[in-house]
Amino acid sequence: MKVTYFWFRRDLRLTDNVGLTNALQTSKNVQCIFILDEHILSELPDDDGRVNFIHSQLLKMNDSLKSVGSSLRIEKGTPNEVWESILKTENVEAIYSNKDYEPYARKRDGQIRDLAISTNVRFERFKDQVIFEESEVTKDDGLPYTVYTPFKNKWLSKFDPKDHQAASIEHLTDHFNPSNYFFPSLTDIGFERSSIEVKEFSLEQLDRYDELRDFPAMDGTSYLSPHLRFGTIGIRQLIEKTRELNAVFLSELIWREFFMQILYHFPKVIDQSFRVKYDRIEWRNDPKEFEAWCNGQTGYPMVDAGMRQL
Repeated sequence: MKVTYFWFRRDLRLTDNVGLTNALQTSKNVQCIFILDEHILSELPDDDGRVNFIHSQLLKMNDSLKSVGSSLRIEKGTPNEVWESILKTENVEAIYSNKDYEPYARKRDGQIRDLAISTNVRFERFKDQVIFEESEVTKDDGLPYTVYTPFKNKWLSKFDPKDHQAASIEHLTDHFNPSNYFFPSLTDIGFERSSIEVKEFSLEQLDRYDELRDFPAMDGTSYLSPHLRFGTIGIRQLIEKTRELNAVFLSELIWREFFMQILYHFPKVIDQSFRVKYDRIEWRNDPKEFEAWCNGQTGYPMVDAGMRQL
C-alpha cells in the first residue's frame, strides 16, 4: 500500500495542523516523520536547549501516535539524503508539509520538491504557522509593507475568525500508517540534557499583558516565543483563545507576521540591517563588555534588570 508522508518541521503538534489535516483527509495511510537536519545540528552545542525542547515535544507526539497504533519516524541526516533514500526504497505517494518562510527553508523545500517531482511523488505544502502569509497583506500597489502600523491595520481589516478556525483530526486517526518506529534518546542523536528548560505558557495572565509585560521585576510575559517558534501551539488556536482577551497581545502576534513577511521579501536581514545606514555603525566588540551585558552587570539598571529577568 502506498504511503503518504507528513513531514514535521516548525509545527510540532498533531492538533490545529493544516498540512497534517490535509494529508489525513487525502490519504488513508499517513506516516509522520521528523528529520534531524545535520545542516542545523552540526553548529549546535551538545547541550543545546532548543534540541532538548524539540526532542521532548517529539516524544509527546510519538506517545500520542502510539495510542492510535502508529508512531513517529525520526531520521538524522541532511533532508536531501533522507528523502533520496526513502523515495528509492519505498512506495511513496506524496510528501505533505507546512510552509516555512526563512531563506534556508525555502531553498531546502525547493530541492525536495524537485526530488519528489523527479520520482513522480507529489510534494504538497500548506500555510500553517501564520494567519496571513507573505503576499496576503500588502499595500494597494501589491508591494510589501515596510512600516508596521499600516500593515497591522490592513491585517485587522482582512481578518475574519470564521476563516481561521482550528482544525481537528479526531475523526481521522485511523488514517495513520500502522508502524512502530524506534524512538531515539537524546544520547542516540548525539546530544545531552540541557540545564535550560522551556517554561510552559500560561494564557490566564494575558488579560493583564499590556500592564505587566514591560516590568522586568514582574513575571508578566507569555513565554510563548519558543512554542510559536517550534509550533507546539497553532496560531489559529492561540488567536481563538486570546483575540478578545488583550488587544496588545494580539498586536504582538501581528508583529510576528509583519517581521516574517519582511524576512520573506528582504532576506538580506538574515545578516544585514534592514536600513542600510545602520550597517555603518562601528561596534566596539569588547568581549568583557559583552559578557557583562549577558550577565546583567553593565551598571545600567534597566538594561541589567531586563537581562537578568531574561
